[in-house]
Amino acid sequence: MAQKRDYYEVLGVSKTATKDEIKSAYRKLAKQFHPDINHSPDAPEKFKEVQEAYDILYDDQKRQAYDQFGFAAFEQGASTGGAGPFGGGFAGQGFGDVDLNDIFSSFFGGGGRRSQGASTGPEKGEDNLTRCRISFMDAILGKKVVIPATYDEPCDHCHGTGAESPSDVVSCPHCGGRGFVVREQRTIFGNMQSRQSCPHCGGSGRIVKRPCSSCNGQGYSRVRKDLTVNVPAGINNGQQIRVSGKGGRGINGGPNGDLYVEIIVEPHANFKREGNDIHLEVPLSFVDCALGCQIDVPTVYGEVTVKIPEGTQPGDVLKIRDRGVKDLRSQKPGDQYLHIKVSTPTKLSKTEKDLLLEFQKQTGKKDGIYDRWKAKFKKN
Repeated sequence: MAQKRDYYEVLGVSKTATKDEIKSAYRKLAKQFHPDINHSPDAPEKFKEVQEAYDILYDDQKRQAYDQFGFAAFEQGASTGGAGPFGGGFAGQGFGDVDLNDIFSSFFGGGGRRSQGASTGPEKGEDNLTRCRISFMDAILGKKVVIPATYDEPCDHCHGTGAESPSDVVSCPHCGGRGFVVREQRTIFGNMQSRQSCPHCGGSGRIVKRPCSSCNGQGYSRVRKDLTVNVPAGINNGQQIRVSGKGGRGINGGPNGDLYVEIIVEPHANFKREGNDIHLEVPLSFVDCALGCQIDVPTVYGEVTVKIPEGTQPGDVLKIRDRGVKDLRSQKPGDQYLHIKVSTPTKLSKTEKDLLLEFQKQTGKKDGIYDRWKAKFKKN
């Protein structure tokens, strides 16, 4: 699978490019690579790549996520080509606020081939993204968090139709309920047709004769609520939790999109997480390392007693099984690794110095650690 190119590189703009610069670059490349114009074998893939880059960089929220997390911001089970955590998609003929009909109008003078117009049936709303910061231990053990959210709820009276009663919704007589009208224009290439959203029904294909008395025909009400979200034990930084039905409002009475809560985990002062394993640096005196000892070691689930073997060296790593993070799916815990760091005292009492000097006399010549190393060094 080919590695994705940086979105800024795809559009040929800098990371500080304005929205106008991004739009201008997209229009130029869309004309260059659209399969209706460019018949080279790689044109469709390049055109798709340009569309994807524009969809991310022109949207302020998506661009911020991309600048902070790169492609990883869009990997949670939903690519940018569909209804993922960041909404949007590339299935239609409009991208952001750029309509391909506008591109072809400027290129051909009358519009190119279009899709069959806007959908007139119920459609699910866009998904939204928010972020929540939690502590390292909350991510390990799990907790409930409260997320303030503002979203649209379908009107209880009209159920999102905007009409006082079902009989007050009729098919648009101007477009025959299709949601679009066909216009014909003479160009240097001959007569060309373009399909445009019906100006009378706004592309919905229906007209409301009597607006809902409860919501004044809007079909929804704006609400602000605190949502309680269960953060599962073992969640990692950047992973997301889906809250169903709390995203953008649906179209033509369709359901709301979903709200995705991205979890940002604060680092811990001592514990370091790698996958489901925990790493901890443990300082010991050279005496404890030489003679061996037992210590009570902190873990993310409390202290455990660990035996330090005699002759432990600086940098040795000891493993405590099943004291790591519980896997989100299997609940199997990882391990905890202890990285031994030997601490040398900087202040000694006279008695301590005398004991060390005696130790040095007893082992200096016999041990000769440095002398053996130096002799080996000279041979190389």
